[in-house]
Amino acid sequence: MNDMTPVKLTPKDWETDQEVRWCPGCGDYAILKAVQRTLPDIGATPENTVFVSGIGCSSRFPYYVESYGFHTIHGRAPAVATGVKLANPALDVWIVTGDGDGLSIGGNHTMHILRRNLDCQILLFNNEIYGLTKGQYSPTSREGTKSPSTPFGSVDHPAKPAAFALGSGARFVGRGFDVSKNLPDVLKAAHAHKGAAFVEIFQNCIVYNKDVFADFTEKKNADDGQLWLEHGKPMLFGNMKLGGTKGIALDKEKLTLKVVEVVDGDWEAAGVIVHDVTNRSVAHMLVEMPFGAFPMALGVLYDDPVPTFESAVVQQNELAAKGKMPDLQKLVSQGQTWTVGKSGPEL
Repeated sequence: MNDMTPVKLTPKDWETDQEVRWCPGCGDYAILKAVQRTLPDIGATPENTVFVSGIGCSSRFPYYVESYGFHTIHGRAPAVATGVKLANPALDVWIVTGDGDGLSIGGNHTMHILRRNLDCQILLFNNEIYGLTKGQYSPTSREGTKSPSTPFGSVDHPAKPAAFALGSGARFVGRGFDVSKNLPDVLKAAHAHKGAAFVEIFQNCIVYNKDVFADFTEKKNADDGQLWLEHGKPMLFGNMKLGGTKGIALDKEKLTLKVVEVVDGDWEAAGVIVHDVTNRSVAHMLVEMPFGAFPMALGVLYDDPVPTFESAVVQQNELAAKGKMPDLQKLVSQGQTWTVGKSGPEL
């Protein structure tokens, strides 16, 4: 009798023979390792997994993951991924893109895949700069960013990827950063969500935008700079060994969020909100919190699934084909056709 016990894969099984080529110290290395650690834990298999990317530093990803992959054209990864999923809905589809690829030329494609709710994971690496093309400012670059294309400083108002996703109708929005030990947990939650799962990953560009996120990613700034959200748990931050010294509460007069002090661990008395991943209104407020006055909201911000695009397409096709027999000759012969003979076409 054959042993049909599935082989337990390891992160090593998801590595390819390709040389990983990013700048030394690039945050992409850490994200790649996080993904390769996540895939065995979710029970993924290489033959059932597809990574689709566009153009940019992040878009080298498919070469480095032992699975099927498509390195497509600028901004169009969502369109290709949609075709893959519709052709075989059983495939596990991941999209890897950047803030330039996914929010500039590909902004409309990102919007439509989110509103359609295709079952896939969208990983948007946000380094707030164009890295591959040598450091021009990107849609997410902050005002005042000096770059080859903005030598006097950018005057653009930056796009907020998580806010963009919510506004486009995303049913799952998460956030993490490249070197965070919690990033695999966010990726697992995104994969568990049935539908389009959008994950913004803050990524350090060591060459063109070094340490732009250090105010909350560095260990010395983590206590006050990071708000890790967990469903059913109070929104606390600060020295977590002491149970958190601060929290996020609702200002009921202004209907906005505010930071409150937590005394003796009594977060309820301070009015701290308990995180509910299905609360879309609070999710909108969390992604709009200005960093500095507030910590950076990380983890799963919103998770409220609805039926997926490809499931609706499959159901529609099944209903259309019900009771019918496939007949290609009948299909091509219907309507006005011509028979071409020796003396010319005959109607």
